Amino acid sequence: MPVIQWFPGHMAKAKRVLQENAPLVDVILEIVDARCPQASSNPDLMKLVAHKVRIKVLNKADLADGATTRGWMEHFRRQGEIAVALDAVKGTGAREVIGAIRDAFAPKLAEWVAKGRKPRPARAMAVGIPNVGKSSVINRLVGARKAIVGDKPGVTRGKQWVRIGGDIELLDMPGILVPKFEDQWDGVLLAAIGSIKDEVFDHMEVVGQLLPYFWEHSREALTERLGLSEVVDDLGVNIEQIGRHRGLLRAGGAVEMDKVAGLVLREFREGRLGRISLERAGD
Repeated sequence: MPVIQWFPGHMAKAKRVLQENAPLVDVILEIVDARCPQASSNPDLMKLVAHKVRIKVLNKADLADGATTRGWMEHFRRQGEIAVALDAVKGTGAREVIGAIRDAFAPKLAEWVAKGRKPRPARAMAVGIPNVGKSSVINRLVGARKAIVGDKPGVTRGKQWVRIGGDIELLDMPGILVPKFEDQWDGVLLAAIGSIKDEVFDHMEVVGQLLPYFWEHSREALTERLGLSEVVDDLGVNIEQIGRHRGLLRAGGAVEMDKVAGLVLREFREGRLGRISLERAGD
């Protein structure tokens, strides 16, 4: 199992900023990746806002297996958590997220008004680890490209407020990873979904861990897209077959192994290998 760690300095600062700004908000939107909702959650971060109402948003639901995502939704709800699946690209689930924020804030708003105070917007904070699509979620909820969006972890470095309609204000925070993974498999999953910078882990090692799983859950796509007839224990054999199928060859005909590993990760991240969930509720 590869050892993966990544905790840049700006994330340590972001954690302090989160602690400072948590008192300003009523609701926490915890954005996780629907393909691995558990690994992409940050328990350390959630401890800082444990006293707040929390809505768990399973983003990128379009890339995850639908039945598995429904299983996760039931799992979270049985635990008393509010959970909503979202496809931030198409907008499916956006209304449900906005409705959940309003519902979560309603008791506090009623209490506020009962004291004779003027109604104010609900204040929510979007938090999560890097590259789970926080900015895309915010843009979908706002209905315009108001937040910075990037396809690499660490794009959103500072906090920014955006307004959703006339009754919700949302604070976007930089992504924060846990400083150490208790389970190295979590590191593999986060590397797979792009939450860890590609430069800090060995692509071959991660792909070696993931290919058998991909083959088990999306065999037809791996055959069509990657040219695999089977996945064997020897990673080199698998990489060789993919490289020749996709034409990733050096001068002289040798397969460019690292490029092949990068290709496999990219194909998974973009959903080209099918809708694959990396975790199942109850496992």
